[in-house]
Formats: sequence, C-alpha cells, structure tokens
Amino acid sequence: MNILIVEDDERIAGFLLRGLRAEGHRVVRAADGPSGLAMAQDAARAAADGDEPALIVLDLMLPGMSGLEICQTLRAARVPLPILILTAQAALEDRVAGLRMGADDYLCKPFEFEELLARLEALGRRGREPTARNPRLEVGDLVLDRERMQARRGTHTLALTAKELALLELLMATPGRLFSRERILANVWGASEDPLTNIVDVYIRRLRAKIDTEGAPPLIHTVRGLGYRLELVLASPDWTVRSA
Repeated sequence: MNILIVEDDERIAGFLLRGLRAEGHRVVRAADGPSGLAMAQDAARAAADGDEPALIVLDLMLPGMSGLEICQTLRAARVPLPILILTAQAALEDRVAGLRMGADDYLCKPFEFEELLARLEALGRRGREPTARNPRLEVGDLVLDRERMQARRGTHTLALTAKELALLELLMATPGRLFSRERILANVWGASEDPLTNIVDVYIRRLRAKIDTEGAPPLIHTVRGLGYRLELVLASPDWTVRSA
C-alpha cells in the first residue's frame, strides 16, 4: 500500500516509517500541516491518474494547520483517500469531531503497531473491486466450504460457531501465515473489542479442541510470544512451534 504519514513527532514518525516499510508498504512522511495537505493532494491527483490510492495516517496536533483542518479541506474537495486519525486526544468529543470531518477511522496514542496495521489493511480493502475467492479452502484433510460455511476434517463434520468459523476462515485463507493476537482480534471481532481481552486465546483453544483430533496431525500451532498459524507440519523444532 501507499501510505502518507502526517506526524510532527520524530520518534513516532520514525517508528511508523520503519515498521510499515518492513511490512512492504511504500511510505512517505510530512512533518507539518501545510506540507501534509499538499502531499495528500498530490496523492489524490496521482490516484486519479491511475496510481494506487494512498492511505493517510493523520495526527491532529500539527504545526501550521491542524489535522482536522486537513481532513475537512480534503473532504470538501471530494478527495476520497482513506484517512486514519492517530492522536493522543482520546476524549469522545475529539473522536466524534474527527469522524464528522470525514475521517474513516480513529486510533488513540499510545497504540499497538499490530492494531494500526490491521486497521490500515481494513481501510485498504474498502472500495476495491471484489476479487473472486476460492469457495473451498483445504489444509491437509481439513476442508472449509465458504459458500455453506461448513467445515470437516477427514470424514468428520465439525460443529463450529459463527465466530469459530470466521477464525478458521482467517487462518485457512493463508496457510502458514503467522497471525498475532491483535490482528486476529481486529479481523474477527473488530476494532471495538478490548485489546486486553483473552478472547482470542479462548477461541483458539476451542477451535483446536474440535480440529486437532486424536491421531491426526495438529494443524493449529502456537508460536510463543508471537501468535498463531494454521498449517500441516509433520515435524517442527520444539523451541519454535508448539501445538498444545
């Protein structure tokens, strides 16, 4: 994704630039309001000419021009680029003001990078043309029918709740990909869920109990301190992955 960061705090801006570039995104930064507005307008013109649209990560307290003024100016000019406000102003009235000015999302500082990344990915998916998806996901002998939202392992049909099915679909869509708890929480439960909850661990245990049946190779794996992934692993180093 193309991402424009409008942030005057050098420490936060540097952290975001390093982290987002490490994830493979193309990131530029403006350190004040006027240059942020100009770069956002340039990004909008580039998108109109056929370039990939940019996402804007926008601080509110900026030198020269506030983030709310930037947001209002862009929306008044009908610039459709997604805007995520990133600010220390956590009061309800501040969040409401930002959303009413046309922001698409609002994240308060301090924040977890994984949550920011998940929110940006969700914003990046909005407005894209829908792509054909595989109606059937398979990992080993585990099969998920996405049309009927039914799962089975081998010949055994699994009795899964709606949330268990959503979690399973997320993991099976990219076998082997490591998902942090924060990313699972944002994708399956949404950004409004308390980030300190242990609901992800609870549902992983439930899903594992139903999928990793006795005598079958385990499919759901825990990477200590990092998160979970689903893949068929016949042998793995004990210090890296565990399935219990």
